[in-house]
Amino acid sequence: MKILTVIGARPQIIKASAISRAIKKYYNQQINEVIVHTGQHYDANMSSVFFDELEIPHPNYNLNVGSGMHGEQTAKMIQGIEAIILSESPNYLLVYGDTNSTLAGAIAASKLHIPVVHIEAGLRSYNKLMPEEINRILTDHCSTYLFPPTASGLNNLLKEGFNDSNTKPYSMDHPLVKNMGDVMLDNTLYFSQLAEQKSDIINTLDLKNQPFVLCTIHRNDNTDNEFKLKEIIQALINIADKYAIKIVLPIHPRTKKMIVNLDQQLLEKFTNNPLIKILEPVSFFDMMMLEKYSNFIITDSGGVQKEAFFFQKPSVILRKETEWVEIVDAQMAFLTDANCQEIIDAATLILEGKIKNNVVEIFGDGNAAKNILNLLLQ
Repeated sequence: MKILTVIGARPQIIKASAISRAIKKYYNQQINEVIVHTGQHYDANMSSVFFDELEIPHPNYNLNVGSGMHGEQTAKMIQGIEAIILSESPNYLLVYGDTNSTLAGAIAASKLHIPVVHIEAGLRSYNKLMPEEINRILTDHCSTYLFPPTASGLNNLLKEGFNDSNTKPYSMDHPLVKNMGDVMLDNTLYFSQLAEQKSDIINTLDLKNQPFVLCTIHRNDNTDNEFKLKEIIQALINIADKYAIKIVLPIHPRTKKMIVNLDQQLLEKFTNNPLIKILEPVSFFDMMMLEKYSNFIITDSGGVQKEAFFFQKPSVILRKETEWVEIVDAQMAFLTDANCQEIIDAATLILEGKIKNNVVEIFGDGNAAKNILNLLLQ
């Protein structure tokens, strides 16, 4: 069986490691994986380093698409992926999540009648102003195999008319829809011990036995809106000063570019604050250790929200909505959007011990990748 895996952004590279690892461990003689990297993320620190760190096979193809307007970027990807499909003739094309690479792979494969496997199907923010939401919906409706990672993901698909009782043969018009758990839980369980050996970031930053908050900001809805970015930055300053707690911010290239446009006085208060440590993008293992040892996490990343939950850390989500509603329902996350006071209020509840860790099984048993591959083989 030949699977064509399409990846293009940091989270997808990480997710792909779970599938690649399961193929190598359980199905090496039965499954041939061909990896296509679209080059959607082209910064070496955000992309290529992960292949080496996570022991993922290097891509068989790299389209080197780079950045650009959504239409231009997606069109180049479709063109490149279509040519590879015709050359490789895979049994399945596998995509992850909600990037332009995901959509491009789904469009190219579906029009050539190659079954699309969508890992992380069914996620919905119910905000179609987010490009990711458009990508999710269109990809799901092009897919033959839809694997939501949670019960709410499955319910979202049922609301849209999908049927989770379909039987073989499966097609785009008659797809298989099944909650298989989350491949990122597979990864966290596998890599957390390895990170302890491979990362020294806690010692390097003098964070051992020190309380600190981990923060990530990357969504253009936050970075490209000067008012929102100002609100977030002001909240971080206030939290650091009020609680004398360190804030560690691995800065995304987009955030780094936009932050210099802030009011000079605010920027100086932020960058010169001894409690706020701004880092260049960190490695996967460094990020895992920062998540594991932080007191809590402030983020606008969907993946980091989940990883916080895996490590039993509360999170403050800098968005109006989240695809991972179960985390909010479990009172392990707070939706604050980019509202300075709401961010501070949520941080106060966490730091003053006014919430209880309520970790329940939401994302499966840590065997999602193996179960997905076994089902495709059947």
